[in-house]
Amino acid sequence: MKLPVTEKFLLDVYNYTEKLNETFDLFAPRTMKEVCCPALYELKQEYKKQKAKQKFSQLVYRLKKNGYIKIKNLEQNEGIILTEKGTEKVLKTKLKMQNKKKRSDEKWQMIIFDIPERKKGLRNLLRGKLRLLEYKMLQQSIWICPYNVQKETQFILRKYSLDSYVKLFLIKEIEI
Repeated sequence: MKLPVTEKFLLDVYNYTEKLNETFDLFAPRTMKEVCCPALYELKQEYKKQKAKQKFSQLVYRLKKNGYIKIKNLEQNEGIILTEKGTEKVLKTKLKMQNKKKRSDEKWQMIIFDIPERKKGLRNLLRGKLRLLEYKMLQQSIWICPYNVQKETQFILRKYSLDSYVKLFLIKEIEI
């Protein structure tokens, strides 16, 4: 089990990066105004720090408000836990940021599934996830993808316990 990232931990990381910025700021070339009026320079720097902390707090607040994270009491600390919606957002963002390249072996990932009617919701959920991974539909229950998304596909299948209804193939050629 992965330990949740606590708000205190995030704040500690933030404060550490602030200290690094202060350290490197000593070596930064200054303008004549900063040299002549160091109090004004320090006031300006303090204002920037306060603004950065405020933005960080706003980020955590927005993530919580939008349902991407939950803050729970864990023993004596509060922990930030990624929700289902947050996990999906991370997956979407990760997939968008990846430079999608076709597989180097020029094979295609193919998934065939037969999910019973009583689990129609899971079937529709799987189709949505396959679209996210940029699979293309050949038929309602046969999807193909030229990208290397096998790990992501297996993660989704395990997460929703769909392994028994699905077959994964790596195919060499497709004629459409």
